Amino acid sequence: MSRFFPHSLQVMVPDFTQLVYLVAIILFIIGLKRMSSPATARSGNIWSAVGMLMGIIVTLLDYHIVTFEMIIIGIIVGSLIGIVSAYKVEMTSMPEMVGLFNGFGGGASVLVAVGDFYRTAPMTHGNSELITVALSILIGSVTFSGSFIAFGKLRGIVSGNPITYSGQKIVNSILALVMFASGVLFVINPAENWYLLVLLIISLVLGVTLVIPIGGADMPVVICLLNSYSGLAAAATGFVLNNNLLIVSGALVGASGIILTYIMCQAMNRSLNNVLFGAFGSDIKAAGTMDTGDENKTIRRAEADDVAVMTAYAQNVIIVPGYGLAVAQAQHAIRDVANLLEEHGVNVKYGIHPVAGRMPGHMNVLLAEANVPYDQLYDMDEINPEFEHTDVVLVIGANDVVNPSARSNPGSPIYGMPILNVDQARTVVVFKRSLNPGFAGIDNELFYQENTYMFFGDAKKSLMALSAALKEVED
Repeated sequence: MSRFFPHSLQVMVPDFTQLVYLVAIILFIIGLKRMSSPATARSGNIWSAVGMLMGIIVTLLDYHIVTFEMIIIGIIVGSLIGIVSAYKVEMTSMPEMVGLFNGFGGGASVLVAVGDFYRTAPMTHGNSELITVALSILIGSVTFSGSFIAFGKLRGIVSGNPITYSGQKIVNSILALVMFASGVLFVINPAENWYLLVLLIISLVLGVTLVIPIGGADMPVVICLLNSYSGLAAAATGFVLNNNLLIVSGALVGASGIILTYIMCQAMNRSLNNVLFGAFGSDIKAAGTMDTGDENKTIRRAEADDVAVMTAYAQNVIIVPGYGLAVAQAQHAIRDVANLLEEHGVNVKYGIHPVAGRMPGHMNVLLAEANVPYDQLYDMDEINPEFEHTDVVLVIGANDVVNPSARSNPGSPIYGMPILNVDQARTVVVFKRSLNPGFAGIDNELFYQENTYMFFGDAKKSLMALSAALKEVED
């Protein structure tokens, strides 16, 4: 630091650094608060980004860091990866990207903790520092490997079905015990490098074994939980480095991730223990025929012209998006339909279920990309009382989150799960490729109700056909 500052200024720098860290932390908190609403989420990101930039700049003045040449190389490489990813990754692939980012965060925490440990002689570290190193490696490694398995499941590289085997819980328990024991032995005798190696390897294996039995329907919860893990790993690394900014920012991420995990579990009426060990949720079955499998069940079809007349002469229309909307990349198409309906004087709203899509806020992000007004987006609690007064509901690619079985059938695996009460509307139009079940693997009673019409086909193409038909409807 003496290369840059006179001695008198060097004395002031540590206090100045902590002051900047405090300002950055305040900006993080403001950013988190603003991200709680779609209308202010973008500005929240900016506030948080400014705080992080301030923290990075002031940290660069710390003489304990590596050479500035290495920092510049890291900034260039990381920035290029970030820019390319932002432009290349489709909005439908955002859940996978978030999973990867969680993994990279955990992996970075491991590398920093290990690097700081080996920077000085092992026996010079105190017990408290060794404990934080062990925790950073443990949590970071579980996050790293678990996040890549979650990425594989979301991407289809790894089966979205729960992967289970006999004695799985026993195996996980043994791995956890070995991991704990190796961590304790590392703290007692840090000079033995193989304790650290065992801790690292077992933690990586445990991350895999913990995520593979979780099915595709529970991936939103897993993403939240792994995000929390990455924050906790960063906080532990902050203690290793004695860096207050890293400690607080990691704690914020960890706490917000846990809270969001709890909210997601509530939205599915399931406990976290059931999500992690219940092996619930599977891949969507391959597209097949539209046979209901029950002679007493009948469906009512609708085509673009029929739906155009239903909606154009309605007073209130609610649009309920699901993962099928994301797969078809139909967010712009549904926005066009909404614009045309508004031209006919129809009041249009969007009802968003907390677990619609494959990550929290997935639908909000997709609709925001299509410039859907924020004031038209309503969460489940806000929109549910309005369905019984709604003329038409358009369900685009949603399934389990609108299944009335969750209310009426105690034997259903989703019984008790809060759903969007679309069945209470006067008319429901479901845009879907076929009658195949969703992630929960169960039939949807909504499809066979007297007020429900099925509009079969690719969501984007169906919505484009609806747009064309709406343009032909006279006011």
